[in-house]
Amino acid sequence: MISIRHDVFLAVAQQKSFSKASQVLYISQPAISKHIKSLEEYYKTKLFDRKGIHIELTPAGKLLFEKLTEVKRIQEQTEFELSGINDVMQAKGVLKLGASTTVALYILPKVLSSFNQHYPQINISLLNRNSEIVLEALLNGDIDLGIIEGPVKRANINHKPFLTDQVVAVCSKKSPIAKRKTYAIKEIIHMPIAIRERGSGTLAALKQTLEKNHKKIRQLNIKVRLGGTEALKNFLIESDSLGFLPNRSVIKEIKYGELTVIHFEGLHIERNFYFIQRKGENSGLNKIFIKLAQQIYNV
Repeated sequence: MISIRHDVFLAVAQQKSFSKASQVLYISQPAISKHIKSLEEYYKTKLFDRKGIHIELTPAGKLLFEKLTEVKRIQEQTEFELSGINDVMQAKGVLKLGASTTVALYILPKVLSSFNQHYPQINISLLNRNSEIVLEALLNGDIDLGIIEGPVKRANINHKPFLTDQVVAVCSKKSPIAKRKTYAIKEIIHMPIAIRERGSGTLAALKQTLEKNHKKIRQLNIKVRLGGTEALKNFLIESDSLGFLPNRSVIKEIKYGELTVIHFEGLHIERNFYFIQRKGENSGLNKIFIKLAQQIYNV
């Protein structure tokens, strides 16, 4: 078992702040400092360089963080396997997930509900950010399993296909654009456009498909950039702009006439979702979650 001192060290290293670690662990800041000082005395080396309000890991601190992260992973995996050896309903552990906005809002709820029914003793945390941030969180060890758009071409990351989703062009039924349902691709550059923020998988899919049709994002008349699917959807309902959103996210709005799908000849946008894990780490808990998600969506 990792000691309290080591848990405190991991929290400070991850938060890069004594005060933030104090808030995460619900321990006073003087107590945090005392634990770190005790570790430094035990190992007879500095673990952090303090530069004003900023701190950084020393080479010794980096080594300790790397080793403790591995030990923590093994400890959690062992707890999960032992606790569920006689009854899976009693299996204990922590499932640390990260998912891009579309996945978190429109795909995972069904999976998380089923998972919770099968493994009620397992705590679940979900980071809901764009694909770029989820990947960064995985690399930093903040999560253990991510689901994002597009394959990840990194030597230290494994990716596994999950689902395919379609991105559709939509606008408010009140927008002048809605007077027609189909346009030539060249007409898109004259329309007011609202898009997702940089780092979004939806934006990346749009950019890639436009380039296949000899168009660039910079050619579009971009009026607004918004962070998050819901923010963009709600803006489009109230504006004259055209936007691109996952089909799963606008099913109800299309059904009730708040948004209208606009077709552009030759513009068919698809993106693939992938499970991502750090290479060499494929815990039993992750395997169970992936298998359940695949069963629910018949993939």
